[in-house]
Amino acid sequence: MPELPEVEALRGFLDEHLTGKEIARVLPLAVSVLKTYDPPLTALEGATVTGVARHGKFLDIEAGPLHLVTHLARAGWLHWKDSFPAVAPRPGRGPLALRTVLTGGDGFDLTEAGTTKRLAVYLVRDPAEVPGIARLGPDPLDDSFDRDAFAALLTGERRRIKGALRDQSLIAGIGNAYSDEILHAAKMSPFSLTANLTDDEITRLHTALRTTLRDAVARTGKVAAGKLKAEKKSGLRVHGRTGEPCPVCGDTVREVSYSDSSLQYCPTCQTGGRPLADRRLSRLLK
Repeated sequence: MPELPEVEALRGFLDEHLTGKEIARVLPLAVSVLKTYDPPLTALEGATVTGVARHGKFLDIEAGPLHLVTHLARAGWLHWKDSFPAVAPRPGRGPLALRTVLTGGDGFDLTEAGTTKRLAVYLVRDPAEVPGIARLGPDPLDDSFDRDAFAALLTGERRRIKGALRDQSLIAGIGNAYSDEILHAAKMSPFSLTANLTDDEITRLHTALRTTLRDAVARTGKVAAGKLKAEKKSGLRVHGRTGEPCPVCGDTVREVSYSDSSLQYCPTCQTGGRPLADRRLSRLLK
């Protein structure tokens, strides 16, 4: 799933390639992709793109008073095209979900792999009309997101820190992969409870959060859209690396599995050498 660093890289790429250009047409090609109907997509025809913004994991293409907002979900992606075939594609065929064509003939496709369709596109007059944006917490890369602001967010929270980091209403933009990376950098167990964190642990976690995300944004900032997925994977130290040696201490990276996801961690760096209970794996071994 694209998270804050990849979406920020896409924002920068689109801002460079779209701003000042005129939209010729926007074609929805999957029934499930378009979540709004007023204004219609035809309202974008002839509009000039004035900028591209990011709200958490949402991309926001600004065209005058209108905002074409996209959430790529787990399996969505954006593909830039210098040109398109003369014949428009048929709706419902393959992974293609939406096509945006500029008057110069270039533009981009949105695709979604797999059978679970969660990619979402909205055309709104105000980004706050998108429910997912309206409930977003603060952006962790904002200058105001200092250690005290982070501590204030955690006040009253009583849950595992892994889940807190992934909660978009608490902090915008962090998902499964970067929460693993942040916790590894902070040398903290994903099962640690927010209510039990000491002042020193909150400081360490805030530093790891900001450093991990800033480094990822810097690494992906100049990468072409088509190479972002590979760049993300190459920069991860524990997420998606079950069974590999930890790059810090050499211990074996371990995993806890859930029904639709998993987390990875290093026992030596994060849990005092103790493996975390993996109830799903335990049941399979019985």
